[in-house]
Amino acid sequence: MPDVITVRVQTDSDSFQEVVVKIERCTFNKPFLGGFRNMSTGVEFHNAGSQTKPKRRPDKGIQLFCKETQTVVEKIKQQQTRNTTSTQMTKIGLYVSNMTDKLITPGKYFTAEEYHKRRLEAVIVLQKYFRRWHAINLVQNLMEQKRLRLAQEAQEELRKKREKEDKLRREYEKKLNPKTKEDFELLYHELELWMQEETERINRTLTGAERKAALCALLEEETELIACIGMHKLNANVENQQKAILQLLEFYKLFLKCAQPRRWKAFDGKITEMDTQNTLRGKELLEIYRSISTKDIPKDERTSVLLTLKCTVKEHECKLTQEIVALIDREVDLMSREVKECNLEGLRKRICTLFLQYIKIPEFNPEVAGLLKVPQDPLKLYKNVYFCHSCENYLPSTEFPIPANSRTIGRCRSCCQLDNEARKREAYFKYRLILENLRKSEVDYQDDTKIVFLVQLPDMQYLIENIWNSQSALSACSDLYELVMVRWDKQHEWSPWNTILLTKEEADAHLKLCDLQKAYEAPFICKIKQKHIWAKNYFAQFPAMSSFLHRSNNQANAN
Repeated sequence: MPDVITVRVQTDSDSFQEVVVKIERCTFNKPFLGGFRNMSTGVEFHNAGSQTKPKRRPDKGIQLFCKETQTVVEKIKQQQTRNTTSTQMTKIGLYVSNMTDKLITPGKYFTAEEYHKRRLEAVIVLQKYFRRWHAINLVQNLMEQKRLRLAQEAQEELRKKREKEDKLRREYEKKLNPKTKEDFELLYHELELWMQEETERINRTLTGAERKAALCALLEEETELIACIGMHKLNANVENQQKAILQLLEFYKLFLKCAQPRRWKAFDGKITEMDTQNTLRGKELLEIYRSISTKDIPKDERTSVLLTLKCTVKEHECKLTQEIVALIDREVDLMSREVKECNLEGLRKRICTLFLQYIKIPEFNPEVAGLLKVPQDPLKLYKNVYFCHSCENYLPSTEFPIPANSRTIGRCRSCCQLDNEARKREAYFKYRLILENLRKSEVDYQDDTKIVFLVQLPDMQYLIENIWNSQSALSACSDLYELVMVRWDKQHEWSPWNTILLTKEEADAHLKLCDLQKAYEAPFICKIKQKHIWAKNYFAQFPAMSSFLHRSNNQANAN
């Protein structure tokens, strides 16, 4: 139906008038008012009703009707005293005693203003006592918080003190009993610092022949200290050889994996196990190794175990199996001559070691092929091999430290370490810790950062010493063990021009900031920007950094 219709109305017997009717749409469903149905045709007719829209009253801004006044609940209830009482006055013919009456005199009259003033004073008294109680509780809570905070700070200071003492003790133990490369690197660094101090003292206090004699004595003392460090190196090499033997025992754990059956979980949750031909071979070799490793067994059983081992290794002819067979024959011959078992201990260890080497070969134990780290195909080892011009050895690429500013493959790690011990004697241990912590934190961002993995230890040393002066940008803390590098703007990936050197607590607080412009003052931000420009100028010389530098410049221009 259209919104406007024209209706023709008969006004007289012969005259008609057209009236324009505007249709108003109903916003609700009309009620059913009944109707009827034609029985012959089946057509239904519904009753209809019409109602014009009532005129709306003007809004006066005052609520005239409300639900509470129209739906009030009324109750009608009679009230009656519990005891029926009456009063009686003295009159003619009746006397009422007044012995028990009370004389009531009116008190001082006070006005409504005085009454409200009295109530206000009472309220003020109540508020005074309430505020006193609330202030006491507030102060007690603040004192408790202060006590807990001071206890926490004291505990934190004690923890830092203990950590520092443990760190100094570990450093002292490392210098006293060096075992690793980092320990010897730290020891040579301390030697170099001592040499510089002594040389400066001699040059400052002595002159002429006395100075030369003192320098010669200092050189002899340095030579003795270097020889002492060399003795410690020899002892450490012996201990490292013992650790290498222990690594063979760890290979025994690897060997246990070869003997385990294949396992998988079925749809019903049950574990299914299956022994393959390779796992059965691994079990067989495992039983033989356990048998030859067992001590204090009778000679007959030992001979039987050796014969079983001999039959097993004879299945493959090679130099290793021939050596194992020769050692087995030697032990059997010595046992037949009644040689003491303590004299056969070295021979038996050698048999066990060679048998472990036999187990490592995938041709003899196919199951071990998937567990070895070194590829068995020698062609794979020839891909990333480079020549060291210093020691003249061909080494894999992992043995060459490649700084970010290098263009060719230089010396290997061992040659660089030897040159460092002889010339610079620098210690990279602290910078290595900072770089490792930085890389771990950048991996947690999961934003495909790459620059942090291009930066090497010499680059990190230059960045910390020359640009950040080996101290925190906020507190000027110079303890490198307490310093970490984090992003200056955490929305962008780490780079030498998007970093800041802080302590661990300062770094945690810095990473929680949302707006650096509001958190830091303008002079501090300007100082950080200058360091970033310095880092950009230095790392722009590196070919590997140039592409990232251009990309960051484009982003800055876009911003």
